[in-house]
Amino acid sequence: MNIGLRQKHIVADESEVAASGYLAIDLAALQRNYERIAAQAAPARAAAVVKANAYGLGALQISRALLTQGCRDFFVAEFVEAMELHADLPGATLYVLNGLQPGNEVMCAQANIVPVANSLEQLKRWHATAVKLGRKLPVILQFDTGMSRLGIPPEDRPEAKALAAESESLDLLYVMSHLASADDNESDQNPAQLVEMQQVSEEFSGMSVCFANSGGVFLGTQYHADLVRPGIALYGGAPTGGRQNPMEPVVKLDVAVVQTRTVPPGAAIGYSSSFIAASQMRLATLAIGYADGLPRSLSNRGAFYHGGVRLPIVGRVSMDSTIVDVSALAPDALQLGSLVEVIGQHQTIDDIASAADTISYEILTRLGTRYRRTYC
Repeated sequence: MNIGLRQKHIVADESEVAASGYLAIDLAALQRNYERIAAQAAPARAAAVVKANAYGLGALQISRALLTQGCRDFFVAEFVEAMELHADLPGATLYVLNGLQPGNEVMCAQANIVPVANSLEQLKRWHATAVKLGRKLPVILQFDTGMSRLGIPPEDRPEAKALAAESESLDLLYVMSHLASADDNESDQNPAQLVEMQQVSEEFSGMSVCFANSGGVFLGTQYHADLVRPGIALYGGAPTGGRQNPMEPVVKLDVAVVQTRTVPPGAAIGYSSSFIAASQMRLATLAIGYADGLPRSLSNRGAFYHGGVRLPIVGRVSMDSTIVDVSALAPDALQLGSLVEVIGQHQTIDDIASAADTISYEILTRLGTRYRRTYC
């Protein structure tokens, strides 16, 4: 996909209204990232995490592209996300990471969606539903191996094991847990969780195991088990901090110039005069703000790019606009409608996340709805 050919100046014609921002999502790069992960994890199967609207990129479009690439296992966070997708992914299995809220069990069973039981209560409710319907229902059991977030705690494992073993109404597909520090290859938490997960696997002898997230895929084969479930790596984010990113970028974001101006020394820029011009400056106000997902923490510290030139953000990020210093560009380089790179060749999602003191997950999931999206 070539997503850099749009003209510098945008001119609306009768067939297309110009937008204030253009978000390009490279489905071919996404598919290659899935292939890379699947090869790394083999002989384990590779699933895909498409929760939170596929990390903000469009769950339906992303899931269909991955289905075409051979993915047959998809994880979402909430039951409503699974319901929105299940009819459009023939032959695939959808898993609900957060399990089910009370009252959703029968509908889940009828849609052949698989819940992840994170507690004895969820497991017992799902078992009761299976008995009520007279069906054997599939389920994943998630265990807490040291993150203290979701999962059946160690003291409840014996009761969970007894219920799963004694019931003829439950089809236990996987035992599962989640790595808390997989993006840090040197973290002592990774081997500690691995030991605990191996203990779970021994207690549930013969059961398939799902353990590795994006970072876990690259920790080593001992973490792969039977099914890996990458998320951020599919979308181009670095699975491991401090190392070269093996994944291809999937998104490109360009935003339009609303206005340019020259200001004298001493000019106050943005809300609360948080930036004062030390000398004459040329500025461009861009059509992007925190309502479009741009972190406010980038105020006076982040940057965008034009023609490879870094354009520092000056002043505070506003709801609908952000000001950048364009003094390094030729005076006529930017005009109304010219595009400036937010994410692309010169700044990855990890770069902008680092500047905002956050993570790439947040950058993607916050992408706004006012951009014109294209899939290619």
